[in-house]
Amino acid sequence: MTTPLSVIILAAGKGTRMQSAKPKVLQTLAGKSLLSHVLDTCHQLTVDETIIVHGFGGEQVQSEITEQYAHASITWVAQTEQLGTGHAVKVTLSDLPKEGQSLILYGDVPLVS
Repeated sequence: MTTPLSVIILAAGKGTRMQSAKPKVLQTLAGKSLLSHVLDTCHQLTVDETIIVHGFGGEQVQSEITEQYAHASITWVAQTEQLGTGHAVKVTLSDLPKEGQSLILYGDVPLVS
């Protein structure tokens, strides 16, 4: 029996230093958004639950990713107040399964393998 795996992707950052109106995780690298690179890597695993925490530009992030990954089951959780990384994980607690392991990834770190 395998241990259930949940992936939490933190994608709520504004990306102020990028000086763009586009949310940081939707910036492109090699023709895909940063978040798409993370999701593609994540989906190479056997994942039971994918949770994306969104904040700045959340509707735009949700719209673009849902369109690209219509086949994927993604739970969207809003971080309405940007109170840091720990808080971003905390807002997912009610959506996590009671048992299993959680892998926390950053939506703006596309080259994780």
